[in-house]
Amino acid sequence: MGEAPIREDGTVTRSAEYVGSFPVDDCCLDDQMKQLHTQLKSLKGCKKRRPVFLKFSIKGVKMYNEDETTLLMAHALRRVSLSTARPIDAQFAFVSHNPGSSDAQLYCHVFKARHARAAQFLNLLLCRCFQLSYLEKHPEEAEECAVGSAPRRNPSLLNHGFPLSVSALVSFRRAPFRGFLPRSKKSSKSSDQHDSQDEVFPTSSPSLVRKKAIRNKVLRSGAYRSFTFTPLKQRNVQERLSVSQGKDQNKPTRRSRTPSLAETEEALAQAVWCWAGIATDSSYSLLVDDVLGSYLLCPHPKKPKCGSLIIRFPSGLITHLIENTRKGKFLLEVIILSGKTCKTEFTSIAELIEHYTDNQDGLPCLLSCARVNHCYEWEENASKLQSVKLRKSPNKSKIKSTHRKWV
Repeated sequence: MGEAPIREDGTVTRSAEYVGSFPVDDCCLDDQMKQLHTQLKSLKGCKKRRPVFLKFSIKGVKMYNEDETTLLMAHALRRVSLSTARPIDAQFAFVSHNPGSSDAQLYCHVFKARHARAAQFLNLLLCRCFQLSYLEKHPEEAEECAVGSAPRRNPSLLNHGFPLSVSALVSFRRAPFRGFLPRSKKSSKSSDQHDSQDEVFPTSSPSLVRKKAIRNKVLRSGAYRSFTFTPLKQRNVQERLSVSQGKDQNKPTRRSRTPSLAETEEALAQAVWCWAGIATDSSYSLLVDDVLGSYLLCPHPKKPKCGSLIIRFPSGLITHLIENTRKGKFLLEVIILSGKTCKTEFTSIAELIEHYTDNQDGLPCLLSCARVNHCYEWEENASKLQSVKLRKSPNKSKIKSTHRKWV
């Protein structure tokens, strides 16, 4: 499939054939999915199709004619409830609310792709739009590694406000030496001038230096001025330190790449399966409200070299271990009723997912490629009402805060 061509506005365009639309009953999610698959099977032989172009973005889905000149259909992403596909029949479909109809009435829009992988890619695009939209509306639930942060400097005595000329609570004697850095080049003329101007204290006896400093009330008892750091040398070192810190601050901070739809088919599938960018705890809670057979691919909490596949079954969420065999293959740990474990090995995670999407092999149900839009709004004017509330809330908070101050 290659890489998805993306425009500056973040839109990905793909070609397909529009089959038609049919109403979806107002029932529970699992019953809706059964109805959708039944209807999709009945439409797989439909020959009346129209070539169109689909444009995907975080804002929504648009359908244009074959020349991309006429807009035929447009749905805001917040009004698209779920996305699904039947790769075996090269079908892609999504359920949404049609503008102008009642809030309770939903419609399923069916498309025919060129082949199975193309249908799967269309579904992955819309599913990834759901996830990116959720990240945009809930930034607090983003994964920590996905948020770029500036590298922290290692704690050092030089960065804690201590003068370089003070060595606290040190009473041992040190042999005098000239210069701060052993690799620094020194000229004889400059060194003689600095020695005559800089050396406030003699360097012959550190103990005499300390006693003289205490008598002159330059230092307190328990600390002495290092004979290697005269005032001018101290200023030079501080200037060097400030320059080096300035260079570090001017360096561009490396941040992780922001999530995007411009991914290859493999990378896009991996992002959807792993819910990339969303924290694991948040993904786990969202999976509870997703379709039957939806899953989350993540590292195993107790075995770092293994992965885990968390699947939503009728009984709830169940975690299955993904082992890496010695041959470099993958094995999903599935315990059958007889107590035996399934030992089918796969060369890749994609092959494993594809196998259990078509075959149960001990699982309570098949894996599903469908995903729910967790930012779906049941009411068409919900966003407008929320914006009005947000505009009114600051005024209310100001009134309350001023009232508290006066009381």
